[in-house]
Formats: sequence, structure tokens, C-alpha cells
Amino acid sequence: MKGFVVGGVSSGVGKTVATLAIIRALDEAGFAVQPAKAGPDFIDPSHHEAVAGRPSRSLDLWLEGREGLARNYARGEGDICVVEGVMGLYDGDGSSTAMVAEALDLPVVLVVDAKAGMESVAATAYGFREYAAAIGREIEVAGIIAQRAHGGRHEQGIREALPERMDYFGRIPPSGDLEIPDRHLGLEMGEESALPQDALSEAAQQLETERLVDVAREPPQPPEPSGRVEPTDATVAVASDAAFCFRYPASIERLQERATVQTFSPVAGDPVPDCDGVYLPGGYPELHAAELAATDTLAELGDRASDGLPVFGECGGLMAMSQSLTTADGATHEMAGILPADVEMQDRYQALDHVELEATAGTLTAGAGETIRGHEFHYSKASVDSDARFAFEIVRGDGIDGDHDGLLEYDSLGTYAHVHPESGAFDRFVDRPR
Repeated sequence: MKGFVVGGVSSGVGKTVATLAIIRALDEAGFAVQPAKAGPDFIDPSHHEAVAGRPSRSLDLWLEGREGLARNYARGEGDICVVEGVMGLYDGDGSSTAMVAEALDLPVVLVVDAKAGMESVAATAYGFREYAAAIGREIEVAGIIAQRAHGGRHEQGIREALPERMDYFGRIPPSGDLEIPDRHLGLEMGEESALPQDALSEAAQQLETERLVDVAREPPQPPEPSGRVEPTDATVAVASDAAFCFRYPASIERLQERATVQTFSPVAGDPVPDCDGVYLPGGYPELHAAELAATDTLAELGDRASDGLPVFGECGGLMAMSQSLTTADGATHEMAGILPADVEMQDRYQALDHVELEATAGTLTAGAGETIRGHEFHYSKASVDSDARFAFEIVRGDGIDGDHDGLLEYDSLGTYAHVHPESGAFDRFVDRPR
């Protein structure tokens, strides 16, 4: 599968809109598009899926390693993979967009804000191309998409100013319809705030689709993973609804390879399935706290956990496993009561980083002394009892109290960290309950 990376000169330059317009343009030209996202993100991929019609792959060197990154890319389906970058092209020490492009040997299509420039747009792109060599990164900045550029003389001036060996791939016109609303964790989800179809198609028509197809190339084939994946007869229940929607496609794929997966909706009041373990992904329990508290699902989950059913919750899952959740408006709602913590939403984010955790004892996702990598991004704060037990010490990140992550109670675990299946966490989760 050929592909390219959509990088930006900075955060907020319009990479997501440009990526969605590219997906639409390629789709209308008859190509099956596999979207992907560089970095640990769940929201941008939801917009990719809404336009492409298939789940977006998450590509992160910190979470997956170089070989895992290549394997995750190769598991995609389609003719062309469009990888949206994270922040500015070179920003980020754990897994920048440039690092992902280099690891996969994919060219970069650079999104540059052209609202008030022509020659300066070209100069910016030239600087981004030359900077790669200056810092020893082997990446190719193949050309640009001019964000918020008008047609006519404005577009022609940008095109003519570009240096040799840099392509002009088109423009995204300035339009209020091409703006996605945001909230405290970033943009609203794709199914909530899909861009108007007419505006997206109009933007797609301003792109030079054939040039984009021509610049795409195929990465080297990844090595085969060591060890054979053995299926089990275990059943894992996965919460899946508007409150629990932050999960990597690779995580569900791994669970499906190892076990039978049954989904259920705590927001809708579904009973907890008959299973060997429960996975509560992250999401927005704070936006659905009243609905969650009004159903019997969390109470049943608490009872099942106290009887020994392993429950693994990440971020929003941790919040739902707590004693109580206080929302931004000050309302407090009873949660599952599995973990000795009370969670309260804050005005600003409490953690945002790649993380590394070292297990102090064997737990649902790691053996004693093992380290696993993940990421954290949350606006909530968990107040824990003085005698609370933790599964992990923090090597990098903030965790629950700055030094620890992974609250333990019964045979259950709640972390602020989101982990990727390349860490081995989901394999251990499937095996541990057995």
C-alpha cells in the first residue's frame, strides 16, 4: 500500500481539514483510501473514518516501536494510505511526524498557512525541506498544500514561487464551513461534527489528485513478529458507546485474535456480558455521567469486580471505575465503585505526554519489573485513599499522583495511561483472567 504523510508547519494550521479533503479527492477519483494518524490520537481518526469509511490506523514510534509501526501500517487496507501528522512536522521528542515519515520512508505533503503570503509560503516550505538535512532526518518534503489560499493570482503566485523539486498539490479555500468545533480534549468526534459534504467536496476539487497519487510510495515490508499468536476460548467484554470511544483499532483486532469480543453500552444500560474480563476504553464519561449513574450497568460491573471479574479501564475507564465523578458544572455522580478514588474534572488539562510505566508487581497488563509505554491526556484529577495500591511507578509522565499509575482493587486495574497492543498489555490481559 503506497502512502504519504500530511505534515504541518505548526499545530492548528489545518492538517485535519486538508487530510479530509485529500481523502475525499482520492475517493472521488476511485481510490480506496486507508487513513492513518501519526501520534496518540483518537479524535482526528474519528473524522478520518467518517469520510473514508474505514477505521484510521494509529502510527506512533513511542507506543509501537519501529517494527510495530511498520506492521501496523501494513495491516491497513486500501490503495493509498494518507497519514495525518501531529503538531508541527518536527515537533515532539517521542514520535514526531518527521520520525514517523522517516521510519516508514514516506514523503511529506506539507500544509502551509497561505492566508497572507505568496513568496513567504514558498520560503517556509523550502526551510522545512532543508531543515531535515540539517538535523540528519532522512525525509522528503515533496511539496505543499496551501491552506486558506484564494484562487487566481494568489494561488498562481504561490505556485510560481516554489523552488524546484517541490510540487504544488493544491489549496484549501478559506471557508467557515471547513472548521470543526472543539472542546476540552480537542475537536469534537467525527460522528458529531462531520464537515458539510458540499464544502468538503469543493475543497477536494481544488487539489491536484494525480500529483498526490504520483508522489505516494510503498514502505519496506515489515519483519514478521516473533512468537505465534495463540487464540484462546476466553471472552472479553468491551464497552463501546459515546462515553467509551477512545480505542485503537489495533487493540480491538488483537483482542479479536486472542479471544471472543462482545461489546456493550453502559450509557444505554446494557447488562455486563457473561465474560472472563472487561475492557473499559477511554472517552467522555464526564459528558454522560448522569446517564451512566442512572443505569444499573456500572453498579453491576462493581458487583462483578468485587466477585473477582478482571476489569481493565484506561483514562475514561478509570473514571467510570471510581467511587464518584464530579463534572465541570459541579454535579457529582456515583460511578462503579471499584477503585478507591473520587474523580473531579478540572478547568485545564492535567497531563499530556507519552508515558512509560514500570510494574511493581504482576498485574493485568504487565509482569513484575516489566515496562510498558503509552500516552496520557486528561482534564480530570483522581483523589485516592492513603492506603491505595498502585501497579506502576512512573518512569515518564504524570500518572495518577505524579509518581504512580494503575490503581488496583480486587483483580481490577485502572490507569490514566492508554497503551497500544504492541506493548503486550492486551495479550497479558487476555491470558491473566485464565
